[in-house]
Amino acid sequence: MEMAPIQDSRSADRTTILEMRGISQIFPGVKALDGVNISLHPGEVTALIGENGAGKSTLVKILTGIYVPSEGEILIDGQPVSFSSAQDAVDAGVTAIHQETVLFDELSVAENIFLGHAPRTRFGLIDWKVMNARAAELLHALESEIDPTIRLKDLSIAQRHLVAIARALSVEARIVIMDEPTAALSRKEIDDLFRIVEGLKKQGKAILFISHKFDEVYEIAENFAVFRDGRAVGHGRLSETPQDTIVRMMVGRDVSNIFPKVEVAIGKTVLSVENYCHPTEYRDISFDLKRGEILGVYGLVGAGRSEICQSLFGVTRPSSGQLVLEGETISIRSPRDAIAAGIVYVPEERGRHGLALPMPIFQNMSLPSLARTSRSGFLKAANELALARKYAERLDLRAAALSVPVGTLSGGNQQKVVIGKWLATLPKVIILDEPTKGIDIGSKAAVHGFISELAAEGLSIIMVSSELPEILGVSDRVLVMREGLSAGIFDRSQLSAETLVRAATGNA
Repeated sequence: MEMAPIQDSRSADRTTILEMRGISQIFPGVKALDGVNISLHPGEVTALIGENGAGKSTLVKILTGIYVPSEGEILIDGQPVSFSSAQDAVDAGVTAIHQETVLFDELSVAENIFLGHAPRTRFGLIDWKVMNARAAELLHALESEIDPTIRLKDLSIAQRHLVAIARALSVEARIVIMDEPTAALSRKEIDDLFRIVEGLKKQGKAILFISHKFDEVYEIAENFAVFRDGRAVGHGRLSETPQDTIVRMMVGRDVSNIFPKVEVAIGKTVLSVENYCHPTEYRDISFDLKRGEILGVYGLVGAGRSEICQSLFGVTRPSSGQLVLEGETISIRSPRDAIAAGIVYVPEERGRHGLALPMPIFQNMSLPSLARTSRSGFLKAANELALARKYAERLDLRAAALSVPVGTLSGGNQQKVVIGKWLATLPKVIILDEPTKGIDIGSKAAVHGFISELAAEGLSIIMVSSELPEILGVSDRVLVMREGLSAGIFDRSQLSAETLVRAATGNA
């Protein structure tokens, strides 16, 4: 049943910088947006909320000049505008800060900020002195003292985000789009970012904030717009709208159980990690993983969670320790060894480390299983498609066709492709590193349900997560890590948010 949009009682008294009216975007066989309306106001944050595939990314691409809408109009200050390129959008004062902003490691901070619009001397050469000075001013305005002359690769993830924000502000934007800007940040870094957002609001900038995290949305935004299946199904003031109401708009139903835990009979030990050590990342890590068990791994950023999992998959190698799989001591020197042994790893950064984005879905799905989809050394497209179709159906993958590039899919569907390609190898152990990062609340419930189904089928699962509700809701046991050490392993009967946080912070 369609829900009536929530009306903003104060909208008539507020200035509108940007308005999108009746925006539709039609691709072959797909209507990605259907008559969408949305408005942005100076000095306010509007949260754009919706499940993966709801049309949020398509709207952002229209606003930034990547797509030209099939129907509808865009108005800035009440005047119609048309963006036929990304530069047109920048010239109109629209800029975007993406979750995975394209920056260049070997260039300096200032070069990244002013790439494409560097100040010039009267001879047409780059004015390095002016560029560095302007970069320093922008960073100072963001309360950062990053040296504009150092190379980007020497910065932390949080500092890179600051550079991306400075780059966006270097074009004197009035409309700032933030697409999942906190995905890779710690709580302190998120607080710093939100202070910057408050400063942008005071400057009168209109901000479109895209996030799947409701606590962040309610903390930073004044307004919201909810998309579902390419349509705008609700908008209003967050202060007047309960979270449950927004969730129902997003999914078209009540999501009463985000963590559909299935009770499974836990079997014998499948994997034993004994005294794993690394010179810089972790020390003396030991744990067992049983058949049908979901072992959660929790800890603060930098605790060594991902690092130990990457060692199990052969991305890095421990300096000492022993790995026993089904009673046999094994040596994992590379991902190839891990896959052959039956251990697979779904990485946190699926776009960078888990997928070949320009390649079609079916080829991504079959990449680790080429021996099964080829004959006499030649790939058989029919076999690849059959394998991909099997796991696409099992995971309820939503795509126009298995031949479309993976890069065109929403984040949630990309995650399904990564999980599917590893399930196709028929593993014994699957490691899921932040499996619901950047995924909406409805898709999270589906992923959690599927994880429990895998456990019920006898698969042994290690799940790394920064989200306490996820760890508490899905895990059978939890390994807590702190500063590269094990801070304890807790059975499900012992699990509580307070217990895990105390262990992770050393306040036991």
